Amino acid sequence: MRTYRNSLKNLRDIALAYSQEKNPDLASLSRELGAIVHRDAQALADGLSDLRTHNRGFERWMLARRGRPGVSVLVMAWPPGYSSPSHDHAGLWGIEMSLYGALEVESWTRPSTSHPWQLRGRDWLGPGDATWFDADPPYMHRCRNLSRQETALTLHVYGGDLEDYATYEQVEAEPYWLSLPQRARIAGPLRL
Repeated sequence: MRTYRNSLKNLRDIALAYSQEKNPDLASLSRELGAIVHRDAQALADGLSDLRTHNRGFERWMLARRGRPGVSVLVMAWPPGYSSPSHDHAGLWGIEMSLYGALEVESWTRPSTSHPWQLRGRDWLGPGDATWFDADPPYMHRCRNLSRQETALTLHVYGGDLEDYATYEQVEAEPYWLSLPQRARIAGPLRL
């Protein structure tokens, strides 16, 4: 029987192995990670139950970090009904995958910073499902836990350390958004 610690180690090791190059194949990485999540969904849900039940709000937990080439692997806890502000990823590539629960991801792109954001679409992620984005062109999204009763858990792999990023508020009656600088807070390391 697989334990959630083995599953998390496998997810971490796969993410670190694929991110040895500057621009990894995000579709292949997502498939590999998704296979682990599908296979070990119950072990992950049971083993990470503390993150789902302590109800301290939205939290980021560090699973792994490497400097060169840069990569960070995080698990995030999304309280029932929680919706993030629209935000970018500071020019990093990234993968976001549901581990437990369901997430809606609404995304926007634009050709350059002088152009307005344009809605790209919506994705609905269940356990093992992923969405990803390249470092270029500019990208932002908003994520929402679809459950009103359960905390959702997600796995995030970014091509660097997402310390500083921006949130966006749409300017009334304009196609442009106001950018607000932010600093990511990590709740702590996720112990294996």
